[in-house]
Amino acid sequence: MKEAILWESVGGKIVVCSLCAHRCRITPGNRGVCSVRKNIDGSLYTYAYGHTIAENIDPVEKKPLYHFLPKSITYSIAAAGCNFRCGFCQNWNISQISAMGDTDKYRGDESSPEKIVEKAIKHGCESISFTYTEPTIFFEYALDIAKIAKQRGLKTIFVSNGYMTSQALEMISPYLDACNIDLKSFSDDFYKKQCGASLQPVLDSLKLIKKLGIWLEVTTLVITGENNSDDELKGIAKFIADDLGKDVPWHVSRFFPQYKFADRSVTLAESVKKALKIGHDAGLSFVHAGNIAL
Repeated sequence: MKEAILWESVGGKIVVCSLCAHRCRITPGNRGVCSVRKNIDGSLYTYAYGHTIAENIDPVEKKPLYHFLPKSITYSIAAAGCNFRCGFCQNWNISQISAMGDTDKYRGDESSPEKIVEKAIKHGCESISFTYTEPTIFFEYALDIAKIAKQRGLKTIFVSNGYMTSQALEMISPYLDACNIDLKSFSDDFYKKQCGASLQPVLDSLKLIKKLGIWLEVTTLVITGENNSDDELKGIAKFIADDLGKDVPWHVSRFFPQYKFADRSVTLAESVKKALKIGHDAGLSFVHAGNIAL
């Protein structure tokens, strides 16, 4: 457990967290949406610091990043939990589990920031990726790792839902080299219904990441009947082209039945092909089929 950053007291021992766009108002003894930040007697603490639920060595293309350190390997880490509640989550077994359960013991193995960096170097990785779950929920841990990684000549990567606040992005930006952000839909209703969130903060984060000079690639998981209409896909492609730049890569991924969407159908190859065409028609320079050979 470690005292959290980016929060303020608003009286009566109530705190407001400003790490992500939920900006949770947390009363004593309770946790935020992420379930890993808890108000203890009027101060906010994180339980996610120094714990990993997953550690792997991946090709950087798996993030997916196709235009950042191509053909290199990255040391991937995650902590348990998320600040979204997506029923279609492809990593639900580590992101949608209760990170804390009914106790104050956080899930995962203990590993210091220094140890994570040493592991990355030992395995010949050129970067460290905060991935699989939402890195914003273990922000303090990621920030300390990123600072050490920068000193040791490693790059750092966020694979994120983009729901962090501008304060969080600006704080980590000197130590963050690349992001792949999930733009899950271009519909606020979709975000509210399927993710328990809102669209606008994600769009704001994408624009700020670009402005801060962090390398950016965007991913959309295409789900039949949810976000695969022509209007949806055209909206995403136009936003990338107009607001982020036509050279920002767009990865279109195929949905496979998972978690609460286990009864849904696999996204047809034709839907992915349609999205690729829409991206090219919008003038995007790089549009990739993320997890399907076409």
